[in-house]
Amino acid sequence: MKSTNQELTDKLWHFADSYIESYQKAHGHLPVAELDEDWPSACQQGLFTPQEQSGRQDSEQHILWRPVAAHGDLCFNNIESALELELHPDIKQYFTVFHSDPLDAKCAEGQLSLLFSWNEDDFERLQENIIGHVLMKRKLKQDITIFFGITDEEDLILSLDNETGAIWVERVGCKPHKKLADSMAEFVAGLTPHICGS
Repeated sequence: MKSTNQELTDKLWHFADSYIESYQKAHGHLPVAELDEDWPSACQQGLFTPQEQSGRQDSEQHILWRPVAAHGDLCFNNIESALELELHPDIKQYFTVFHSDPLDAKCAEGQLSLLFSWNEDDFERLQENIIGHVLMKRKLKQDITIFFGITDEEDLILSLDNETGAIWVERVGCKPHKKLADSMAEFVAGLTPHICGS
């Protein structure tokens, strides 16, 4: 199982690096996000100060960012204990490799955004959302899935089947209806970066 997780780690970093490289080719700088001084992240790479503002005065400050390795104390022990459920190793690996803003991607089925935590507080919020998702699945008497991405259709999400590790598309509140890959590593390997404006 460890080698599988290392494979997933490698594929996630490969995709993240490809995303950053593609973004820089298209825009000439790292990705940009709005500065929130109350929501700092190790992802921040300094203020974004574009050479040309097109005469527009923007009151909001922006930062440059890139994915950065998450520190070792991110774990899902509290979720697993609270839910009396062991999460699939791949989903635990996925969310603890790095901190990042969402990364936009394309696959054979269309456009999507991979979700990650921006900082440790965001990781806690992510865990609360996963607990809510699992409790909803139990209430609906559906197999447990864990979401990790959104699609360009409003109520369709990407999820991992907690029993098998397979990747599916599901409508919020419904059973998964379209299988995309047998594993997270296989799914991530098939993605290409989607850069707006490129």
